[in-house]
Amino acid sequence: MAFKRSSRMKPPELLSVNLAVTDLGAAVTMYPLAVASAWSHHWVGGDVTCVFYGLAGFFFGVASIMNLTVLAIVRLIISLNLQSPKEKITWRNVKMLCMWTWLYALFWALCPLLGLGQYGPEPFGLSCSITWRHLKHEGVDFIISMFSFNLVVPFVTIVGCYFGIAIKLYFIYKNSLDNNSQVPIVVKLHRRLLVIAVLISVGFIGCWAPYSMVSMWSIFHESSNIPPEVSLLPCMFAKSSTVYNPMVYYIFSKNFKREVKQLGQMCFRSITCHVSNSINDDGIYMVSANIRPKLMTQMNMQEIAESNMAGVS
Repeated sequence: MAFKRSSRMKPPELLSVNLAVTDLGAAVTMYPLAVASAWSHHWVGGDVTCVFYGLAGFFFGVASIMNLTVLAIVRLIISLNLQSPKEKITWRNVKMLCMWTWLYALFWALCPLLGLGQYGPEPFGLSCSITWRHLKHEGVDFIISMFSFNLVVPFVTIVGCYFGIAIKLYFIYKNSLDNNSQVPIVVKLHRRLLVIAVLISVGFIGCWAPYSMVSMWSIFHESSNIPPEVSLLPCMFAKSSTVYNPMVYYIFSKNFKREVKQLGQMCFRSITCHVSNSINDDGIYMVSANIRPKLMTQMNMQEIAESNMAGVS
């Protein structure tokens, strides 16, 4: 869908596409090996494949959480400049942010290969990741740093940004009521997109939180006390994080649901796929809305808001 509407894509939409790439990358590089191992009841790959699997999981996981963090920051910047006629997010800014997320994730994924930890089979033997239990005496500082910079700091940043967005929208709504303006139309649009973004972030962090807690426990306590069945569930739950993004979009965005159905029907009929050009208040895209509440009618405001909706959801 992003490819079909690339000519109309606004800069922040690239971050949404980047998030989809992280999910797709994890699914393609990891899940076939995990499924094959589950059917065979043991790890089907060798040591090299195990390292590749662990590196891919760590790489795309860090890229996803940092992409969600950047999305939250960009949404906050847009919300703070909701009534500004100037575009605050440029293509150059977005491309640099996307590049930064991948380089940041690559740095952390390569650390175990450089001696800070190591990749190996997980206790239940069907997949590989960082061998947490081997880091009890060595690499504790690395583990603490990793969890701090790749889970705690992103979580606090995301919560702070979305809390700030909610406060900003509340005051815009309150001021508009006092001035009898039409800003609540735009507030409604941004509020719906805020719900989608929050659900995506909560889904990702919620999926990885149990895995993080079990991993930290295995570092500071005896890992043999954790049954393989218990260690398996958080791992599977973490891997399910790639499922929630499209589900959230599909359930909460009528426009996205409609275009997916149209795209599927057209592809099924073996004709050229075409994505609808319309973007209404149910769209998943949002950049900014140029608003002059005292000068514009309700209809003009809605048209401007819809025409400028573009991508951070």
